[in-house]
Amino acid sequence: MNISFSCSEVLQVCVAFVLCSLQAVTGSPVDCPDQDTAGTSCTISLEKLLERAVQHAELIYRVSEESKLLFDEMLISFGMNLHIPEGTMCAPKTVPVPMSKSEIQQISDKWILHSVLILAQFWINPLVDLQASLENYENAPSALLNRSKWMSTKLISLEQGILVLIRQILGEGSLALEVPEETTDLLVSSTTFETLRKDYSAIYCFRKDAHKMQTFLKLLKCRQIDKENCTFF
Repeated sequence: MNISFSCSEVLQVCVAFVLCSLQAVTGSPVDCPDQDTAGTSCTISLEKLLERAVQHAELIYRVSEESKLLFDEMLISFGMNLHIPEGTMCAPKTVPVPMSKSEIQQISDKWILHSVLILAQFWINPLVDLQASLENYENAPSALLNRSKWMSTKLISLEQGILVLIRQILGEGSLALEVPEETTDLLVSSTTFETLRKDYSAIYCFRKDAHKMQTFLKLLKCRQIDKENCTFF
């Protein structure tokens, strides 16, 4: 007996498996059974904190990639095709990506932590808006809706973990960072096509910034724990 599955069905099964697996193996980067009631002390090691932060960032990036594939599948079902030109600049522009080994060597751990925090805080509200927008679609895949909800939750957890790392590594308390404002283009649309374009652009840009967060945190972990071949990133 021959059994066949469509690309969409296979993708939804894969995403469902990933999301269920993440719920089972990944808590918050700041989960700590010995944390006091005020939330100001934690006996978890710096190495474990960094491992959890890197794991969170890796999983967020993976799900952001899968979400784009799901969105592409949905567009095909609508008979549409959207394309974001290569080289498109995504906000915030205040977090450039080091392009050479010399640039990587020049950036500080403080710059890395602050950059990841800026990116995480910048995307919290747009992801909430994206989830609300997707819920208004008539035939949005449940896997895409589940992913958007999962990423919103895990991004907040990652932000909390970065704040703990800032306290442990830099000895700084809460920060008042100037997070770039979301552009009007991401927030306002008047037609179905513009809504689709806005949401697709948000997924495209978040995927790029999720990759930045993953790369920066891997570099930080290498510097703090491994201390060898850290220019690889």
